[in-house]
Amino acid sequence: MPRAARIDIPGILHHVIVRGIEKCPIFLDDEDRLSFATRLSTLLGETRTDCLAWAFLDNHLHILLRPQQIKLATFMRRLLTGYAVTFNLRHKRSGHLFQNRYKSIVCEDELYLLELVRYIHLNPLRAGIVKSMDELDFYPWCGHAVVLGNKVLSGQNTVEVLTRFGKRINKARPAYRQFVAEGISQGRRNELVGGGMKRNVNPAGRVEAYDARVLGSGDFVESLLLEAEGKKPAIPITLADLAVHVALMFELSPDLLAQRIRTKNVSTARSVLCYIAVRENGYSGVELAEFLGQSRAGICLSAARGEVMLMKYPMLKKNIDSYLTT
Repeated sequence: MPRAARIDIPGILHHVIVRGIEKCPIFLDDEDRLSFATRLSTLLGETRTDCLAWAFLDNHLHILLRPQQIKLATFMRRLLTGYAVTFNLRHKRSGHLFQNRYKSIVCEDELYLLELVRYIHLNPLRAGIVKSMDELDFYPWCGHAVVLGNKVLSGQNTVEVLTRFGKRINKARPAYRQFVAEGISQGRRNELVGGGMKRNVNPAGRVEAYDARVLGSGDFVESLLLEAEGKKPAIPITLADLAVHVALMFELSPDLLAQRIRTKNVSTARSVLCYIAVRENGYSGVELAEFLGQSRAGICLSAARGEVMLMKYPMLKKNIDSYLTT
């Protein structure tokens, strides 16, 4: 059975779960964790994305995100692809690092935000990485310590969490910590990681809407699905069309991009094409590798170089963005 498309609308809260391929570790040491945290922090600021909670474990991670300007898929592509390239180079490995599809559950803020913050921040304790709340208070690879002011992750939105526990920070933090501690006895809550429990009838006797991709009330599910269906579907842009446009911008023949030519102009155009195709339009490394006759590792490196090039020449990025949205 084909997997359902994600509901991806800016301004909506998402519980994101990322796992290593075949349950393999995605963090081998604290240098890896710092690399991921730094990349996450940078992207949060660049994209105006809210991060309310996060926790790094050995072979998976949880993040509670609310993208404001871009879609979650774009944010996650940039976050995971960049980290995977760095991880593979550092540890001299090749191939996929993450499972093909990260899990994202759309969540209703008022009903579930604090429950998810608590659930995510208790992950290191449930997994036995830390042994007590006192250790968790200072554990550097979880957003709990940031909310308490014991660690720093630039871009984490601690204010939104703390204001739900009091107007003064010196009173809100202890109240928040008590709330988290009270969740220890709840253990693993499957409804928070599986997309919500199916509801048959609400207290008024009406059958409620249900969607496995959504954690929220029936009314929230209904409004969300209507909003998603009301949006015009994106017109797919073929790799051939992208190649033609990028090649013309560099005054090249599109055929040159798929040839083993390493002149500076061709290499730059190829890198820009890889970035736009993979990071902005969702093409897989396999698809692009086949199109350009390159290895998947080469595509990842080219996409990283393309990102640097577009940051260096913002007018080029503006021109491409204008083309993609028309």
